[in-house]
Amino acid sequence: MSEMKLYMFLLGCKPAGRHTEQHDIFFGVGASVKELVPAIKTFWPEGKEGIHIDAWREVTRVNGYRVTVVPLEAAQPDNAGKLFFLNLGGYKAGEFEEYHYKVLSIANDKNSAIKEAKQLSFFKHSASAHVDDKYGVDVDDMYEVADILPQSAKAQFHLQIEKAEYADTEDVLHLGYFKLNSF
Repeated sequence: MSEMKLYMFLLGCKPAGRHTEQHDIFFGVGASVKELVPAIKTFWPEGKEGIHIDAWREVTRVNGYRVTVVPLEAAQPDNAGKLFFLNLGGYKAGEFEEYHYKVLSIANDKNSAIKEAKQLSFFKHSASAHVDDKYGVDVDDMYEVADILPQSAKAQFHLQIEKAEYADTEDVLHLGYFKLNSF
């Protein structure tokens, strides 16, 4: 079996009946981006042939921690924390737009992940980050990544989180317009 990796995708498309491009985040486990194309199409069926990737990364490093995908039977006890995805929202004065900042965080619980996210420059420079009723902080959406993986990945794999023993480079962010058939 090839080495399995955790991928994070920013997907885009303009579903029928919409006036602007819509976006969503998809996490998948696979040996390559190409291998995950069918799962992406299943995740967002309304995208039909117009769905594309606006950004992607292989998730291996988050804030001094190493993230690896291991078979469920090889999982070690998690004492380093959990991997969280946060979608932060805010506004800038005079601009007709809600800006979003996608963040990965390693923390023991949601409150700790939110506290860490509030240290980001997004909150310090946003004219008015808004408040989400559910968490009482400036977060639009928040999930433990393991919970939002496709069921097939959850049934086979575990996201192992370990403190990195050495300073590492951050994950490479691939930005642009990528058609699904280009992989």
